[in-house]
Amino acid sequence: MSNNVRYDTWDKERLICRVRQLEMEIRHRDAAAKKAVTLTHSAPSTPGGDSSSAVAAPPPAKKRKKGAANIDPSRYSYRYVALRLAYLGKHYNGFEHQQSAVQATIESELWSALTKACLIFPPGEDIDQIDFNYKELDYSKCGRTDKGVSAFGQVIGLRLRSSKPLPKTAAQLEEEARKKAEALQEKQKQQQQDGQGDVSMQDAAVEQQQQQQQQQQQQQQQQPSPPPAPKPWDPIKDELPYCKTLNRLLPPDIRILAWCPSTPEGFSARFSCTERQYRYYFTQPAFAPAPEGITPPKGPSQPRKKKDAAPPPPPRPKVGYLDIDAMRAAAKKFEGLHDFRNFCKVDGGKQLTNFMRRMFEADIVEVDDVASAVPYLSGAAFAQPETAAAADGGSSGGGVTPKVYYLHVRGSAFLWHQIRHMVSVLFLVGQGLERPEVVDELLDVARHPRKPNYGLAHEVPLVLWDCIFPTDRSVPEGQQADGMAWVWEAGENKHGAGGLVDVLWAGWREKKMDELLANRLLDLVSLQGCPEANPAQNVKWNVLQKVYVGGNEGRLAGEHLPLMKRKVVPSPMEINDRWAQRMGYGSSEELLKEENWRVSLAKDRRARREGGSGTATPAVQEPDA
Repeated sequence: MSNNVRYDTWDKERLICRVRQLEMEIRHRDAAAKKAVTLTHSAPSTPGGDSSSAVAAPPPAKKRKKGAANIDPSRYSYRYVALRLAYLGKHYNGFEHQQSAVQATIESELWSALTKACLIFPPGEDIDQIDFNYKELDYSKCGRTDKGVSAFGQVIGLRLRSSKPLPKTAAQLEEEARKKAEALQEKQKQQQQDGQGDVSMQDAAVEQQQQQQQQQQQQQQQQPSPPPAPKPWDPIKDELPYCKTLNRLLPPDIRILAWCPSTPEGFSARFSCTERQYRYYFTQPAFAPAPEGITPPKGPSQPRKKKDAAPPPPPRPKVGYLDIDAMRAAAKKFEGLHDFRNFCKVDGGKQLTNFMRRMFEADIVEVDDVASAVPYLSGAAFAQPETAAAADGGSSGGGVTPKVYYLHVRGSAFLWHQIRHMVSVLFLVGQGLERPEVVDELLDVARHPRKPNYGLAHEVPLVLWDCIFPTDRSVPEGQQADGMAWVWEAGENKHGAGGLVDVLWAGWREKKMDELLANRLLDLVSLQGCPEANPAQNVKWNVLQKVYVGGNEGRLAGEHLPLMKRKVVPSPMEINDRWAQRMGYGSSEELLKEENWRVSLAKDRRARREGGSGTATPAVQEPDA
């Protein structure tokens, strides 16, 4: 990058991204320098060479971070807990840490906070080396959200340092008894010295009485009273304030909401979760609507001239608006047990062969009391038609526009990018480009074993809303309630200075001011210029042929090609075979016959890295929705 960059013209988000990039570059540079120094000192001396240059001083030992200095991990007890956290993922490269990622991840921020607070003690001197997989941590996570995706109910399980006193060993008890005996003897000796002196002038009877009192005191001291019973340790009140400690060290857009002190036996944040809930938010209208009077001469939803047995698409909604009823009808078709291979991205490294997933609920829900008015949308030229507005639950002239909706999905498990694929198809249905029955077609993998080539919905509106960990397994799936005994951080002084509400309010108000200024600017521009009897007369239709995919605006597109007539991508089996062949196997079937094939590939990658030959095999990662 050029040295004359004008950083003062950059916005906050871009500056933060640049700072994180520079930090990552410095970290990689330090690691490379350390490796080079190690290789230099491990190289043998050259025969006949200068011994002073061949024998170099050993590199200085790298100091641990200030927070971890002079701390012996064996002095503390540890306990397995679950943490419930929320984060806004727009500025992060997903939840899971990646060594090659320049942008920070949620796990990298968690690691930094955990090590600074000395709640975990990773092996080795370099505590900046992120590794959640070391055995003592016993780490698990419920969901692996992708880049830009948020979560309000993410759950992780791990072993943290505890304030519970360690039970004393026999050697410690003997040492304490020895010290007490020595202290008692020293005290008696001092008392005897204080009692000696010139007593020649004292009466013999008084002296004898004092000696008797001293003997009685010595007998009482030789029989000390038992020490008071220690106060019982409370596993919640006396424990370290995990939530407060971590929230002080984490960025404001990552918050620890609660912790669970008593997880069920064999708890795993990943495998103990029986239900995950996602929400995908969008507005109505989805993007800036066209003025009244604009009718496409040959719009995307016009039937093709060629004869086609398929029924013609429904009437297209007004440009910019979505048919909520059609989207809701299509969403309901996702409910139940289906093969979702046409609603996901297949990762050959996972070698998945089962794409059956059960959706307990899928619906389109209106969000109350969060809309911000854009007044010009209530004008006759831009308002939603009466028929569509009535179906939408409102009217063109009443209520606040735009409205806010979300797709609500509850399921037992999800495939990679499954929610964003589902939303992408629903938006096509909402714009009148596809019929709701297209969901049935895509779920029929016997007729359509390969996914049509279509894009993903935008990632930022997606939220992992909740994760359910039931304790009563007798309740049918989909009806189970969360049984975790959460200790909520918000239950204690959440409105005080530095509390959860205080911090989240500051973040909300910052974004609210951005929204307010953008809203006022949009309204101002909509009122400027010469009033026109027909605002559509100067608008060309070719700039309004847009397809909405969940972002901030519609994507320019030509004539819509129905999904069932598009080119298809390779089937999951074909993708698995290609990946297995790149790994040196004949096919996916041959790879799966080998027991622990992931371990074998990991060993091969390690050998390649240590030998420095070739390119390391890509890591096998398990994706999520």
